[in-house]
Parts: sequence; C-alpha cells; structure tokens
Amino acid sequence: MTSCKTLPSMFALAVALSASSIGLLSGCKTSGPPAGMRGPQGPLPVQVSTATQQDVPLTGQWVATTDGYVNAQIQPQVSGYLIRQDYKEGGEVHKGQVLFEIDPRPLQAVLDQAKGQLAQAQGQLAQAQAQVELAAINVQRDTPLAQAHAIAQSILDNDLKTKQVAQAAVVSQQAAISSAEAAVEAAELNVGFTKVRSLINGVAGQAALQVGNLVNTSSVLTSVSQLNPIKVYFAISEQEYLALSAQATSRGKTDLLGSGSSISLKLTLSNNQVFPETGHIIFVDRSVSAQTGSIRIAAQFANPGNLLRPGQFGRITAETSVLHNAVLVPQRAVSELQGMNQVIVVGDDNVAHIRTVKLGSQIGSNIVIASGLSGGERVVTEGNDKVKEGMKLAPQPDTTPAAAATAGQNAQGN
Repeated sequence: MTSCKTLPSMFALAVALSASSIGLLSGCKTSGPPAGMRGPQGPLPVQVSTATQQDVPLTGQWVATTDGYVNAQIQPQVSGYLIRQDYKEGGEVHKGQVLFEIDPRPLQAVLDQAKGQLAQAQGQLAQAQAQVELAAINVQRDTPLAQAHAIAQSILDNDLKTKQVAQAAVVSQQAAISSAEAAVEAAELNVGFTKVRSLINGVAGQAALQVGNLVNTSSVLTSVSQLNPIKVYFAISEQEYLALSAQATSRGKTDLLGSGSSISLKLTLSNNQVFPETGHIIFVDRSVSAQTGSIRIAAQFANPGNLLRPGQFGRITAETSVLHNAVLVPQRAVSELQGMNQVIVVGDDNVAHIRTVKLGSQIGSNIVIASGLSGGERVVTEGNDKVKEGMKLAPQPDTTPAAAATAGQNAQGN
C-alpha cells in the first residue's frame, strides 16, 4: 500500500524535472537581433556610392523647330509662258543663277518698239536744234538792219519769235527722248526678267509650275532657303526668360539678345542624337504671349552639309542657372514609399539607416538631394530592396558602368 501511494509523487517529480530541464535549455540560448536585422549568413552585401557635393549647372529644355535662315519665294516679275526650267529640284543654287525662263519674244518686241520711238525722238530733236540755229542766224543778221531801219522791225520780231518756238521744240524733244530712254530701259528690264533668277544662295525646292504654264507676277514658281547657317525657333516661359537673362548679365552682357556665345545652346534631334554644332541666340520676340505665357526665341546654328532642313523638330537645351554646393547621388539610390523619397545611408559602423530626403533636379543619371543628406555620406545603390533599418551591411563600391561614369563626372566637378 505504501509503495503504491508513492507512485503519483514520483511521477510529479519527473514532470517537474522535465519542465526544469526545458527551462534550463531555453535559458542557455544566446541573445541576438530580431529576425530581419541581419542576413541569414552575416552582414548583407550591398553596393554603395558616396554622395558628392559640387556646383551643378541647371538646364532647361524646350521643343524646337528648324527654319531657313532666309526663305525666298521665287516669283516672276513679268507674265508669259514658261519655256525652260534650269535648276535641279532640291539642289543647291547660287545668287543670280537662272532657275526658269519665260518666253521673251513678246517683251523683245516691246523693247524694239521702244528703241524705235527713242530713235524717232532723237531725230526730231536734231531738227528742232537745227531750227534754233537757223533762227539764231536770222536774228543775228536782221538785228543791225532793223536798227539801221534798213528792214522793218516786224521782220526782226518774227525772227525772234521763230527762235523762241524752235527753242521750245528742243526742250520738248529732249523730254520726249528722256521718256523714250526710260521706256527702253523698262523694256530691257522686262526682257531680262524673262530669266527668273535666285536672289540668295541656298537650296531650291520643288517647282510649283511646269514648263508650258502661263505665269504672272503673282505666281510662285519655287522657294529657296538659306540653310547654312540655319535658324531654330523655340518658346520659353517668362520665368525661364528671366533666368536666362540673369545668366547673360552675370557674364557681362547687356541682355539676352546680346548674349552671343556666352549662353551655349545644344540641339537634340528627333533621333535623340545631339547635333555637333552649338548655337547662340539671335532673336528675342518683343513680347510675352498672353495666351501661353511664353516668349519666342530664335537661335542660329552652323549647318555644314545642310543636314538640318526647315520643319524638323528637336529639343534645345541651355544652362539656366547654377546650383552651388549641391549634393548628388545616383538616381537609383532613391526609392519612394507612400509618397516620400528615401535613401539608405550606411554609417561608419556599416549599419543601415533609412532617411527621408527631398529631391531636386535630375542631372544625367544623378539626382540632386535638396535636403536630408550631406556630401560624403554613403548611400546604398544596389540591393536596397533587401535592407531594413539597423541592419548590418557589408558595403562594396558600386562598379556598374553608370556609377563609373558618375564618378568621373563628379571628379571633374570637384
């Protein structure tokens, strides 16, 4: 009986000893960071880049269209039938080069008639001059006779009157000759105008009318555009205009129009290639548009080989201001969470700290940190999606091509 009563006590003791062992085993566990505070096999390897601090030029970019530096519509100055086209469409032409010919025969006939009228007027002038000379002889002969009363005074008076009439005829014929000469000159010009010439050097467009068409002074035969240099038009906002003007005056220029080459313009073509030549401003419109709040600007670009043609689209880029002592990091170091921008800063102890930052302008593959980060601090650029606050990291320098290019730019800036 006694041994049977002790069995429950021994069972309770065994249970107590088991619980105690479990407690001892749990108490022997080493302490460590909560789950997620470090990698499964030690510090998490990440790539980092150092935030740089330097002066950063801020640029503006605007949609642009090209246009000929000079665009000339070729129109005839006389009427007639086109009998010849003397240029190659789309080819280069020179000032004074004949582009079209109009039938000159009707105008040549007018010229011949004007020359005949001129010759007739010249003959009549010669007759009038002869009459003046004859009248002068008669007056000279009859004057002493009339004074001596050898002839009647009326004879001398008739001689004087005849002389006056002859002199008036000379004046009239001289005027007729001037008019005839002007008619000849006009007719010669019209005959010359039958050869329609280019007034500028440039590239001629497609012919609007063909040989055999009847043309007049309102007909447009073709257009010629001077392409080297070429104009590029773009519109900027009022604020951008003020910023560019401040740039010009800070460099010793009187205004934006007189900025010359101090404000360098870059042109990016529709295929995203940068045009090799730089441009400068040659025109600033007189007013800001009330509808768009922008002002029209024209730039001039050298255009060797006539690569650029009127009507092309592109983008103009120009430096508008300079941001001093700006903090730059690679753009991929920045992440967005719930509308806030964040970077992961790696401290000297290689511990991660998530920091909220305010962004500025994008500069190539970098971005300006307006606030929240200082130059010289390290930020995670690769693997930041696995990093959490307080995690121990194994940072390695960022070796991607973009990071290498950024490092080179930063070294030049410093």
